Amino acid sequence: MGEKSATRLAYHLIRTDSSFNKALGEGISTIKDKIHPCPVCGCYTEADICEYCSDERRDRTALCIVEEPQDVLSIASSGAFNGVFHVLGGAINPLDGIGPEALSFPSLMKRINEGSFKEVIIATNPTEEGDTTALYIRHLLKDRDDIVLTRLASGLPIGGDLGYADKLTLARSMRGRIRL
Repeated sequence: MGEKSATRLAYHLIRTDSSFNKALGEGISTIKDKIHPCPVCGCYTEADICEYCSDERRDRTALCIVEEPQDVLSIASSGAFNGVFHVLGGAINPLDGIGPEALSFPSLMKRINEGSFKEVIIATNPTEEGDTTALYIRHLLKDRDDIVLTRLASGLPIGGDLGYADKLTLARSMRGRIRL
């Protein structure tokens, strides 16, 4: 949290009713006791298994791999994906000492080998670390001809202005262009 956000939050809490602040403090102090990673996908949940893994209406042939639990919420709230998720717990970043062994690749491979997935969508961030992680996943699944491996498209945002786009975003947009 940045300094400005922290300052706004502090002033808000000062103006707020003390019973709210007390309830907030109690909620924060017990959060680790109530919320834990889903044993199937790694998303945070209060239940034994998260809402995405326990929902029988979800497409069990599509698996979306993300870096962090909050990425699940972002994708699910878009309404564009109705499959299941797998949270890696980060991205490969050798400069910070995060190698494949620090992420949930063993449980990912177990799910893929035991599941009936037709498509695996790599939804890591469009960063060097996210791209490295995506390439590693591609390497892990290189012999799986029964699975279509896809990566989220990246490029210009809707309503964006070319003049404000950075060179990397423009380059990715050009490489990922589609036929009309």
